[in-house]
Amino acid sequence: MRGLLEEYQLLVASGPVGRAVVTRVWGSAPRAEGACLLASLDGRMAGSVSGGCVETAAAEEIRAVMASGIAKKAGWGVSHERAWEMGLSCGGTIEVFVEPAVRPELIEAARSPGNAVLATVIAGPGPIGAAVLVEPGGRSRTLGQIPEVTAQRIGGAATAALTRLQSSVETIPTDDGELELFLEVFPRRPALLIFGGVHIAMALARLAGPLGYRTVVADGREGFLTRERFPDAELMLGWPDDVFARMGVDSNTSVCILTHDPKFDEPALELALRSGACYVGAIGSRRTQADRRERLRGLGFAEADIARLRGPIGLDLGGRAPEEIALSIMAEITATRYGRPIVKGA
Repeated sequence: MRGLLEEYQLLVASGPVGRAVVTRVWGSAPRAEGACLLASLDGRMAGSVSGGCVETAAAEEIRAVMASGIAKKAGWGVSHERAWEMGLSCGGTIEVFVEPAVRPELIEAARSPGNAVLATVIAGPGPIGAAVLVEPGGRSRTLGQIPEVTAQRIGGAATAALTRLQSSVETIPTDDGELELFLEVFPRRPALLIFGGVHIAMALARLAGPLGYRTVVADGREGFLTRERFPDAELMLGWPDDVFARMGVDSNTSVCILTHDPKFDEPALELALRSGACYVGAIGSRRTQADRRERLRGLGFAEADIARLRGPIGLDLGGRAPEEIALSIMAEITATRYGRPIVKGA
């Protein structure tokens, strides 16, 4: 929903807007859980739940629930043969939850800096469409008629969903039976700290922006930090200790150390490994990395801390151009963020 906020404002300015959101996918359906389609009564649409093949049917479902005022689940399966006929690359099955309106609290969550979850009842005993919103900071709001004990259970499931970073369906027990919830997650925007304003950093910053990262490029050399080189990133001039203190590196931060200058690289690496950063990568050859790890052992770093270092940085994709190296770094960061195993080249 975050990517549709501007389009939603354009649609709602002319009248009511309903929504279909993907809650489950099976097979090779092209859109993931949380993908949205917005539709108005006059036929305008924004977003997608399938990449094109069932948008018309989904928009009809939206307009139907706008007329009835009652939210519902719907689903479609697209065979590989039918998908090919429609110019798509894959089939699959999707389940969506169709709502007659876009609730204001959903817009609040999508606009928030992150760590918000909207847990909506989509099946089971209880009012379909009622929800619990867990806001940044952990405060909960009940939307609709939900018993207090049930609302607390829903809030607990919503809070737990934040650690998974992805929207999902979960079933929880209640005194009247099982409730099926759609946990729509709006995680905090990930941060990328790039130390060293080199050519690879320029390419890396260009990749990270469209992927939703708050991108900060830092260096102790003022000439490397210009708007011509980094038009969209935040720029921090300073030594590693100053930069890390100003940045506030935490478990939502990936750190890439790229200066190729030991007076910057080594203190930055020590600070990164002592921080809660979710990813720490440093440029350098295998020999440099081996020497670096030995030096860290001499400084008293535990093997578990040293193992966090990704070096040589990036997945081994075979490329050597700055843009190719940046792609390999971003691929490794993405795999780490979603808990995928990292397989390094030989």
